[in-house]
Amino acid sequence: MTENLPALSPVPSAEIVALARRYRRASGPLMTVLTKMGGVLEGRMALLPMAVQAQIEAQTRNALLGSFAMAHRARGVTLGRRGAPIAAAISGAMGGAGGMLTSVAELPVTVTLILHAIQQAARDEGFDPAEDAVRAECLRVFAAGSPLAADDGINTAFFGARMTLTGPALQRLLAGIVPKLAAALGQKLVAQAVPVLGALSGAAVNAAFLQHYRELARIRFALLRLSAAHGVEPVLTEFAREIDQPLIEAR
Repeated sequence: MTENLPALSPVPSAEIVALARRYRRASGPLMTVLTKMGGVLEGRMALLPMAVQAQIEAQTRNALLGSFAMAHRARGVTLGRRGAPIAAAISGAMGGAGGMLTSVAELPVTVTLILHAIQQAARDEGFDPAEDAVRAECLRVFAAGSPLAADDGINTAFFGARMTLTGPALQRLLAGIVPKLAAALGQKLVAQAVPVLGALSGAAVNAAFLQHYRELARIRFALLRLSAAHGVEPVLTEFAREIDQPLIEAR
């Protein structure tokens, strides 16, 4: 809770400026193109058979559960800054080789690679991905847009009592994440078949997705680290000012 987070020193403005700059560049050129084509991709997603759409959501949920456990067991293993995107690219290329069906089957690998990269970002900022509160924040990155967004912003409960991320608590968390991630991954699969993106392979799209979520994770956990040292409100106020977005109330 915020009352347990005294501002020990002024917020380091230079680091906030750097984080804001990273946030503005987080999407990268390919993700920017995909975002601008959001309406087109959503329309094509809606044309997929209901059975395929249901399979994408089911695979996404199963992948999150499976990779959540696998990434925990694989703590300490790192693919490196370049290794993770390369692995994602290889996975995407293999999935895309057989069309939509193999692309859907490949989703668990993609999700596992992305979650592993997110957990490494948390570790780089001094957090232990073995702690349930940190594991929960890693999952929330999958649903994140802006670190200041009302539905996925910095949650001050992270700094309070430690949570137990098992059973009902995990299911409630997944209930808010799975639909958003399934929609994003569904659009990823559809994007690989859009004619205007014909030059872009499943490998390129997969690597772009991993880099996008990894960058969001780096920003999120850097803000959490700064908030722990300087207070949530001062850090988010400064960050909001730098990216020129209205500040939402910390929960």
